[in-house]
Amino acid sequence: MKITPEEVERVAALARLQLDGPEVERMTRQLDTILSYVAKLDEIDTQGVEVTTHTQQVVNAFREDEVQPSLQPEQALANAPEDNGASFSVPRIIR
Repeated sequence: MKITPEEVERVAALARLQLDGPEVERMTRQLDTILSYVAKLDEIDTQGVEVTTHTQQVVNAFREDEVQPSLQPEQALANAPEDNGASFSVPRIIR
């Protein structure tokens, strides 16, 4: 697989990177090496290999949803630095 300096410059522009001449040449060589290695994976026979999205069995670690009673307003506001009796009081940030 061969990647061109123009393709490297295009990707660099998309990533908003400014590469000079030697950097483009170095990146072209490095990316070509990487893409050539990845292309070797296409040569592997994967017929009959089960698709693997996870290497281990994944289970949901969350508990089931259960309806539980809410806090009373007095309990919720007990540790508030400021409240107005019904809700938290916070500094105004939009004028």
